[in-house]
Amino acid sequence: MEYILEILKAVIYGVIEGITEWLPISSTGHMILAEQVLQFQLSKEFIEMFRVVIQLGAILAVVVLYFQKLWPFCIDNGRNTGFSRHVRWPVMHLWFKIIAACLPAAVLGILLDDWMDEHLYNSIVVALMLIVYGVAFLLIERRPHPATTTKLSRITYKNALAIGGWQVLSLIPGTSRSGATILGGMICGLSRPVASQFTFFLAIPVMAGASLLKIVKFFADGNAITGEEIVILLVGCVVAFLVSIAAIRFLMNYVKNHSFTVFGWYRIVLGVIVLGVFAVQQLTGGAPAAA
Repeated sequence: MEYILEILKAVIYGVIEGITEWLPISSTGHMILAEQVLQFQLSKEFIEMFRVVIQLGAILAVVVLYFQKLWPFCIDNGRNTGFSRHVRWPVMHLWFKIIAACLPAAVLGILLDDWMDEHLYNSIVVALMLIVYGVAFLLIERRPHPATTTKLSRITYKNALAIGGWQVLSLIPGTSRSGATILGGMICGLSRPVASQFTFFLAIPVMAGASLLKIVKFFADGNAITGEEIVILLVGCVVAFLVSIAAIRFLMNYVKNHSFTVFGWYRIVLGVIVLGVFAVQQLTGGAPAAA
């Protein structure tokens, strides 16, 4: 019975990850609230690894949905059994821009991972970042910002590096990787749909790298994973994959005719709730919520 409950918790976490990873509302903030109710009866080391590796299901959804836009090689139209060596250079250049945008966060993420785990993964930081970026969305949506880049192919390396700088800010828990990069993209003149799509693509190397780093650290520290834990991890990834497909489709349809204002207000409300949860814990003598 206890094992079934752990599976159900993995399903719920997968749903939360699939929705909040792509909407600019911070998956970390939602995980904090979820962890007040859902607490795995598993090792701390596995839970820390689970929170990150579950993202693999989410990024697989991007690969599936946008395979035609992301695959840089042509197919031989059935004349041969394998892929031809012909390169789709516009797609290859898009990948070069994605990699350029990912480098700043990748380097700093590796260097500061342990420090951030120790000093920034707490309720106060998460709540403040939720509120700050919520206000930022409201302010940016209130001012005129004509989109000068309405196609992915028109993103420049200058745009990519600038968005990469904004992605560095998402290393602070509660910022929201998608929120920071979409804001950065809009400030650089990208339309909402283009900024959102580029954000999805940036997630592939960033989240895959973060997951690999956590897996390596997990085993390098001498931890072992049980068969039950593998099942729990797979369930979380599969659910995150399925929910991510729906969330990505929703967001791309939504931004065609709507602003991000509703997400700004949502972040502010969630930030206040996280602060309230933290305050209640302090008053009742509970342990502070960790991200």
